[in-house]
Amino acid sequence: MPTLEQTQYSGEIIWLGTALAASGSLRAQPLDQVDLGFDGIRDARHEGTLRPACSRVANLYPRDTEIRNVRQLTILSAEEMDEIADAMGMAQLDPALLGASIILRGIPDFTHVPPSSRLQGPDGVTLTVDMENRPCLLPAREIEAEHAGFGATFKPAAKDRRGVTAWVERPGRLAIGDVVSLFVPDQRAWAP
Repeated sequence: MPTLEQTQYSGEIIWLGTALAASGSLRAQPLDQVDLGFDGIRDARHEGTLRPACSRVANLYPRDTEIRNVRQLTILSAEEMDEIADAMGMAQLDPALLGASIILRGIPDFTHVPPSSRLQGPDGVTLTVDMENRPCLLPAREIEAEHAGFGATFKPAAKDRRGVTAWVERPGRLAIGDVVSLFVPDQRAWAP
């Protein structure tokens, strides 16, 4: 019996991008398609099977301790991005300013899909959801540079809407217009 169940939900890829490591910026460059390897996107800011520990795991490891990279990709929902923009008082929000890898349309409450859920593309490429990607100041700086006065509004507006981080479980290719299927773990919610 499988431990991951396919849901009725799927998401259409409406935007792809990569924040290049060499740029030193969170700002992503738009792409029409992307080849994903076990290390993520080649030359991306978050490429690699390993990464240095950061503030997100400070209660577990000293900074820069080598750990598994489960933050290869940043995936957001178009619907939640619209909610963020609305809460910020903006007409729309450019995914490039958020350092996004993938923007999906069609999966409700996307930021809260269970950790270890899978998103599987047409050629079998499979992404494993790590967890919610909490809002931080890096996108706020990019937004402020393009839209003066709006950067400070990002973090509170993005609370519970910032999408997820993910890593490549099975390599493959994704393109704009592709549809990914959502699989979730077959287990009850934790209830200590």
